[in-house]
Amino acid sequence: MPAFSSELIAIMRAALEQVMTKVPPAKATPAIKAHLAESILRAAAEGETSEQGFITAAADQLPTILSLFTPVDRPPQRASHPPD
Repeated sequence: MPAFSSELIAIMRAALEQVMTKVPPAKATPAIKAHLAESILRAAAEGETSEQGFITAAADQLPTILSLFTPVDRPPQRASHPPD
């Protein structure tokens, strides 16, 4: 894992917070945030250094990430009854 300067980490953190504003509040979970952070880290590892570049890298992944964490509609479960 590459080492990043504290300045670059601050830029990445600001980009993550900016991208999180694009996530619907009902879906703004820690898992979504972690996946977006991973996108930003990947971009940094590939040489990106600008806040806008990090925002673009994460925002490009947003539809895919949100679709991965959208619950699938399931039929209601029947209540289980304890054995007699």
